[in-house]
Amino acid sequence: MSKLSTFIIALLSLSVFSQEQLTLNECYQLLNTNYPLAKQSALLENQNALDLEVIKTEKLPKIDFLAQATYQSDVIEIPIPNAGIESLNKDQYRATLSVNQLIYGGGIVNASLNAKSVALKAQQKQVEVSLYQLKKQVNQLYFSILLAQEKRGLLIEKEKQLNAKLKEVRSGIKNGLLLPTSDKVIEAELLKINQQFLEINLNKESLINSLSSLIGKEIETSSNFENPMVSTELDNEITRPELELFQLKKEQIKTSEALISKENSPKLMGFATGGYGNPGLNMLDNSFQGFYTVGIKLNWNVFDWNTTKKKRESLSVNKDIIDNEAEIFTLNTNIELSQQQSEIKKLEGFIISDLEIIKLRKDVLKSAESQLRNGVITPSAYIIELTNLYEDENNLNTHKVQLLFAKANYNITKGN
Repeated sequence: MSKLSTFIIALLSLSVFSQEQLTLNECYQLLNTNYPLAKQSALLENQNALDLEVIKTEKLPKIDFLAQATYQSDVIEIPIPNAGIESLNKDQYRATLSVNQLIYGGGIVNASLNAKSVALKAQQKQVEVSLYQLKKQVNQLYFSILLAQEKRGLLIEKEKQLNAKLKEVRSGIKNGLLLPTSDKVIEAELLKINQQFLEINLNKESLINSLSSLIGKEIETSSNFENPMVSTELDNEITRPELELFQLKKEQIKTSEALISKENSPKLMGFATGGYGNPGLNMLDNSFQGFYTVGIKLNWNVFDWNTTKKKRESLSVNKDIIDNEAEIFTLNTNIELSQQQSEIKKLEGFIISDLEIIKLRKDVLKSAESQLRNGVITPSAYIIELTNLYEDENNLNTHKVQLLFAKANYNITKGN
């Protein structure tokens, strides 16, 4: 018998040890790693690398090949009799290879590269912001599971206590101290507890499935969710990634302004064209011949009808819009923090009251247990007092979980 007991204890210990443990911080980390949106940061980086390579090609020679055959309804003729100059053919052929090389572009290539790099940072920060905002969904699911877990633990204790009382009541019935049907009341209450177990287990399973989908990890329904240690500093200092995103958007505007200023800068190009055709460059030579031209050209858009000025004005308005969005975000966040501070203080007050109420309920239940044992009250009266204690303990656990939930949301709202 001793060996069997040892084996059972070892088996139960192994089951508890192998039970999966999950923390709130692990859920945050899994969200940042496995949520589909997290892949976008790497995709954006790959896309940006390709865009930068395309921009850099502006510094490389541009090579164009052209081949054409034409037939003209008329050609140039030299009106000099007996000059021996042959008229051009109406069918003409030409093949050319042209090379253009940017010598000086006014810094537009470097400005474009800088603008793309800053745009990438803003896009990646937007991904980070979207992932960060999902943390409140993780909080909602995690603490709902934690609450179901706490309720189930209390229900197990209530069931144990009722089973113990059932044995006492049956003993009292056997000894003639209690009515023959006294145990039926406790049996009915135990059946109700089984229903509550079913409801809690199904609710927990549904919540776990939702959390599993959100963080991209398979979670066993038997997993144990740990109560997190959540510390808060009740101040309104905000360190949210949204604020960094607003700054990056303003930096984007600066790089766009720099790019616009380079668009109208003078550009110096070198070019060379070689070809073969009939006629060549000598229009009086009616035969196939090779030819080439080399040179440099300067392009400068001296007047653009105030297009550059209007673009800059548009960017200035955009900057004001971003400042306004940042102001609205800060205002709304401070309002939310103030509301959450009030919620935290309220729950802390509730917990103090809950502890006092439970202390009184335990005294009442202890008296009811003695009265039930002596046949002074019925099992129904005892169950009422036991249920009252259970409900108050459930309220305490609920308020404790709600307090942790409120603190976790407060930290997310602040940016911690």
